[in-house]
Amino acid sequence: MTSLRSVADCLTAAPAGSADPVHVYHALLHDPHSADPSQLRMFVEEQLRLAREIPVSLPDDLSDLTRWIETNSSQVAALYGEYLEDRGAGNGRILFSNKAHALYFLQHVAPTKLVDGAWLYSSIKHADDWRYRDLIRTYLEELGDGEPSLNHVVLYRKLLADHDCAPTEVLNQEHYIQGAIQLALGHLGDEYLPELLGYNLGYEQLPLHLLITAFELNELGIDPYYFTLHVTIDNASTGHAHKAVNTVLDLLPTDESRPDFIKRLHNGYLLNELGKGTKAVIAAFDLEQELVAMLERKRSFGQHMHSDYCRLDGMTINEWLAKPGQCRAFLAALENKGWIKRNQDPAGSRFWQLIDGPGAVMFGVFSGYEMQLLRDWIAGDWQDGSAAKSANPFRSQFRNRPRADAVASAPASQSNPSSAQLIDLLSPARHCTPEGLDATRAYARQLAEGSLAL
Repeated sequence: MTSLRSVADCLTAAPAGSADPVHVYHALLHDPHSADPSQLRMFVEEQLRLAREIPVSLPDDLSDLTRWIETNSSQVAALYGEYLEDRGAGNGRILFSNKAHALYFLQHVAPTKLVDGAWLYSSIKHADDWRYRDLIRTYLEELGDGEPSLNHVVLYRKLLADHDCAPTEVLNQEHYIQGAIQLALGHLGDEYLPELLGYNLGYEQLPLHLLITAFELNELGIDPYYFTLHVTIDNASTGHAHKAVNTVLDLLPTDESRPDFIKRLHNGYLLNELGKGTKAVIAAFDLEQELVAMLERKRSFGQHMHSDYCRLDGMTINEWLAKPGQCRAFLAALENKGWIKRNQDPAGSRFWQLIDGPGAVMFGVFSGYEMQLLRDWIAGDWQDGSAAKSANPFRSQFRNRPRADAVASAPASQSNPSSAQLIDLLSPARHCTPEGLDATRAYARQLAEGSLAL
């Protein structure tokens, strides 16, 4: 979801022996066959060293895992119940201050969401071993069993496209750590099986913020289906969390390697704590700071595009945009001139009229996310009274799910791919393509029939 130049830079700029997460991420997502396994191992080992410094919260006795997960789920359910009571009493959102904040969140967690399920990729090579069946089943469900409207990566790409908020630049390194971990484990799963099982055990737990995120996205007019889908399939009763426990117990050694296996499993579980998580991403948002940063990024494209007719505080628009660091003062000048009327309906601001609506002379200059930043900054404390009165945060705004053919085209295959070809097409780099979706359906069908020859 980055520009071609950004992707190319990530693939070529890292020095030999580098374990940079951005490089690992883009290499495995765009050119996995050329990735150096030694660099992947170096990256995984570096992350494991960091994980070992974090206290372990798993029970010492793995036979207590089911009860531990059920307890966690009950606690999350109780806390979510308290949140709903609070909202029902008329209190406001606790995660997202406005729609721009929510779109910022979607954008900055995209590197992780766009490789959803990747850590399980290696499991599909073990269809002949019954102990891997729950891992394989979980991976296939992450891939929607080949149905575009259920494939998690397709869903997230569509969500970003619907709101025109996909990242256009490479984000800070910390946003790629979780995605790089998932991709690396997916490609080195046989070497790091205990770590993979531990990571899977942690990732498939139901966090409170997932429930609240879905609720508040719906309230802000953003389809929460990608998130509500995870609420249902990750359940501790029969879902992915339950399958994660079963797989740990099925693959746990019974010989002298058992203690080391458990120790490694704990370390894999702690990999979930690395990088910038959901709460940190949400807390990092500052509306005006993000708006100014966005204008600074676009400044160089617009510094020669305006006439010299209009002046603000004695400077032309081109002069305001000519030097870095002037965008915050430029916004103040627009406000002083009356072009922007803060804490009012943005439609009443002349600057907003230039970028939105019929005949807007700057139509297309800003992306959907960038326009939302501007709109929410201008609106400030203003609210449309009639909309506020009719708004009901408990009412679902998205009852109709898109049909599969409305999301992506997955034509029927004209040939019977080999098992090796199927495995390649089910990789994190390819499963969301039409060919990958078709291959996923074929793999799932052959798995059910018992006809896979690996």
